[in-house]
Amino acid sequence: MAWRILVVEDEGLAAMAIEDELLREGYEVEWAPDGQAALEAASRKPPDLLLTDLRMPRLDGAALIRALRTATPALPVVVMTGYAPAGGAEAFAHPGEGPVALFPKPLDMDAVLAVLRKLLPEP
Repeated sequence: MAWRILVVEDEGLAAMAIEDELLREGYEVEWAPDGQAALEAASRKPPDLLLTDLRMPRLDGAALIRALRTATPALPVVVMTGYAPAGGAEAFAHPGEGPVALFPKPLDMDAVLAVLRKLLPEP
């Protein structure tokens, strides 16, 4: 069984490039164009990891992370953004919740994949 990653990115070409890399690595991928669509996707089939942008229409990444972690506090989160928050990844890390990693855009996919391998070890 492949790990399921929910990719939330409002830029279609960037999302397709990320999805291609993740599929090549053997992950199951679902793409959502914004936070609201991601909540709907996660309610249908919960992800093993959230890979999300921060600035998006309808529901931003920070609100999405809070909403998903209400139901699944241990959900690992990887944030990709061109606008890193003050405090970096720690801005999204709370005691008792899953790990958080933060990557600036443009993404270094090799670095992202290395973190994914740590967060989602071989099943």
